[in-house]
Formats: sequence, structure tokens, C-alpha cells
Amino acid sequence: MTGDGVSKREKLAGIDRPLRIGTRQSPLAMAQAEMAASAILSAHGWRPDQVELVPMVATGDKIQDRALAELGGKALWTKELDRALHDGDIDCAVHSMKDVETVRPDVFIIAAMMERADTHDRLIGARSIDDLPQAAIVGTASPRRKAQLLRHRSDLDIRLIRGNVQTRLQKIQDGEYHATLLAAAGLNRLDMDDIGVDISPDVMLPAPAQGAIGIETLSDSSHLRRVLKEISCSNTSRAVTTERSFLKELTADCHSPVAASATVDGMRIHLRSEILLPDGSECISGESEFDAGDVAAPALLARKLLGQASTELKTIFGR
Repeated sequence: MTGDGVSKREKLAGIDRPLRIGTRQSPLAMAQAEMAASAILSAHGWRPDQVELVPMVATGDKIQDRALAELGGKALWTKELDRALHDGDIDCAVHSMKDVETVRPDVFIIAAMMERADTHDRLIGARSIDDLPQAAIVGTASPRRKAQLLRHRSDLDIRLIRGNVQTRLQKIQDGEYHATLLAAAGLNRLDMDDIGVDISPDVMLPAPAQGAIGIETLSDSSHLRRVLKEISCSNTSRAVTTERSFLKELTADCHSPVAASATVDGMRIHLRSEILLPDGSECISGESEFDAGDVAAPALLARKLLGQASTELKTIFGR
């Protein structure tokens, strides 16, 4: 330890050696990591050579022909970064919070959440869901999007689509699918804000934590936690924590069609949410407004929705 109580390993990050930022190596993940790096440099007045991106291939990026829910769920996006962080190969990791497991190992902590971007889903290939032709083939890997689409259009043929943003767009252009849905935040971060049409949240409420970027480090790394705290957005952190608390109470996983969106106004939070059957034939929705310090409120709303659900829908959440 150094004289100020900071370990040598921590002291080096961003000072005597670059701060190593782990990221998946997909174009979108790299763009998000670049955003995080720029924010850190700006917040601390560091030189560009004081941060270094460390890209790696996640298991979820390697598997393109099956739904990840069949193979281990969201952990397939995080386990390589987790291992590198635990082993000291990186100092922190950048995640799309939508892809992070609801319950994380205690050794890790989300030390910062950057200001949230657009939370809309964006439809690619048609002007609206209603404009899709009868029995149109729509590609998605999301149980939530599938259920919400079928809720509005039970005739649609929903098929699995995998790959990065560019790959999925190419599949639409090649005519393999009539349409697909992507997060507006991701498209905007790739300078593709002119692609697709935003879907109203009244039609498709977004996934919990959609549009949010989190930066994770080791829980006992006090120096890095202080470094990262400088770029954290308190309103985003409150909103995303609320949505993830709702998910935790549901014991939802990658198979679970769940939507949740929290908005923060001062010290008040408004939470909208819904749970659905996979075929969209049942949708239970609700909302609640509460003080930001009311940590029990998201769980109460989750239990309220489950209390209104059919036995079949409750079974999806292990109830």
C-alpha cells in the first residue's frame, strides 16, 4: 500500500500506466467504450494515452445460430470481461446495462452509469408495425420484442435473428426478413440515427436498462470507484437501478418477456412496466410513482403485476 491507503496496482491505473478499459469488440460495444474513455479523459483532464481499450470476443458474439437464453443467457455477454477484470487484465469493463445479469457477483460493482440515451425500439423495414404485410417475417432475438409484436399483430412470423447491427441490417436488405427491431440508442451511437422508425413506448415499452451504459470494476477497488464516479449520471443510475430491482423481484431471465421504464423527476420516480406471455396473448401492465429513496416500490409493483397474472404467466416467473 502507498501512504494514502491506495494500492500500487490501483495507483498506477491512469497515472503511471493507462487505465485499461475492457469491452466486447463489436462495433457498437467499441463505440460505447470510446464514449466512456472520452468521458473519463475529460472528467480528469488526462492525456489520451492514459486510457487504453482492451477489446475481446464474448461468447455471445461467437454464437450466431441459437437464442442465448438456451445457452446461458446474459452471462454470455459478460463472462470474458468478468474473468479479465477478476484476473487483473483490465481495470474496468464497459457494458450495455440491458445485457448485464440482474444479480451480479459481489466482487464486482457498477461504479458508473453514463447519461442514458434514447430508450425507443426502432423498426427497420417498414414505416410502422401496422404497415407490415400479412404474415411478415420479423427477425428478433428478444422474447420481449417477440411478445409485444405478437400482441399487436398475431399474424406475424417472428424468427430468430442474430449478429451485430450491421449484419442484421444486411439481412433485411437481402430480403431474408421483412423487418427487424433494434435499439435506437445503439443506432444513434453508430451514427445511424436516420435508419428506421421509432416505436412509441405505448406500443412497445422498452427493456429494463435499455439505452444505458454501465462501467464495472472490482468492489474493493476504491481508487477506481472514485475515478469512475466522476462520469456517473445520478438520474440514469436511479432509473436503471429501479428497473433492475423490478426485474430482480420477478426473478426474470432471458426467457422472460418483460418491459420496464423508469423516469426521474427530481427525487420522484415514475415506473411503467409490463409482463407478457411469449405469444403476446396476455399482457399485464402497471405503473407506480414513488420517492427515489423508496427501494421497496419496484418490488411492490412486480408483485402487483404477478398478482393479476394468469397461472400460465406466473409460471414463467417461477411462481
